[in-house]
Amino acid sequence: MSKHLFFLPAILSASMALADDTTLNDRLQAAHEAGKLDGLHAVLVRRDGETLAELYFDGADERWGQPLGLRQHGPDTLHDLRSVSKSVTGLLYGIALDKGLVAGPDAPLLAQFPDYPDLAGSARNRITIGDALAMQMGTEWDETLPYSDPRNSEIAMELAPDRYRYVLEQPIIADPGSNWSYSGGATALIGALIARGAGMPLDRFAKLNLFDPLGIDGFEWVAGADGVPSAASGLRLTARDLARIGEMIAAGGTHAGKRIVSRDWLARMATPRAAPAPLRYGYHWWLSPVGDPPNWLAGFGNGGQRMSISPRLGLVVVVYAGRYNDPQAWQLPVAVINDHIAPALGLR
Repeated sequence: MSKHLFFLPAILSASMALADDTTLNDRLQAAHEAGKLDGLHAVLVRRDGETLAELYFDGADERWGQPLGLRQHGPDTLHDLRSVSKSVTGLLYGIALDKGLVAGPDAPLLAQFPDYPDLAGSARNRITIGDALAMQMGTEWDETLPYSDPRNSEIAMELAPDRYRYVLEQPIIADPGSNWSYSGGATALIGALIARGAGMPLDRFAKLNLFDPLGIDGFEWVAGADGVPSAASGLRLTARDLARIGEMIAAGGTHAGKRIVSRDWLARMATPRAAPAPLRYGYHWWLSPVGDPPNWLAGFGNGGQRMSISPRLGLVVVVYAGRYNDPQAWQLPVAVINDHIAPALGLR
């Protein structure tokens, strides 16, 4: 995970130049035709409400691990976000917090799940909601194996009869709040807090409080075998609609004059809590290694999915790809941004 945006600090901290959108589109199209961007499905670049580049490419795709065959991707095509879903879930928690529907980050996590009294213990009782948001729960969790492997902790959670018990009962291996460990289980717990607090499934809460206000009328949030939407990886959106979320964040939490999420939550969300080298991590968002506030925040997803946001520059970049479970897939969005978008925007 640490290599996903290694070069972006230099790109997104540079001065912004005027863009030639035709040149940027042509640059990306030519690179794809030359075989330099294999697996790329979509690129969308927006700055201050203006589209600087938007391209779609045919390619084999999946729906949450299920093959879809060759797809003709376009503006209306839903696409897996995979772990970019985690970042959207972190945003939804902030919306729920603004509405008084969930306890705050300092609240004990296990106390929000009274249906598991047998799990109470001194170390687990010290885990806070904030520790889950920052992925510093201190429990054993391993997502280094491919997501096609049932030994991967997220997949094991999906196969468990009770996903929340599975996450909460994992052995304590570090003091809560001390060690960062990438965990879809932490996201599942945050999704449960939202659903329980709102009295509705996570996807319904997202529709009413994020998607509808942004004018997003087509989405899918894939559920596991238990019917629970996968907060960690199940969201599917068009590139344009994901960019709408990014633009709302870049605009300080408002859209069309309406506040969607508080500035306070956006600031807390983008406050560094951990430092998985070479980046930093906030509340379910990856952060640039430099800047206070960070120069950029981003969501990363298996297969090359990416949304990067630079509020200071008003810049949002969305990349979709189909290189699922490829350990080198992170190189694709980095190449798209570093080799093509950055030079075209004068960000070198």
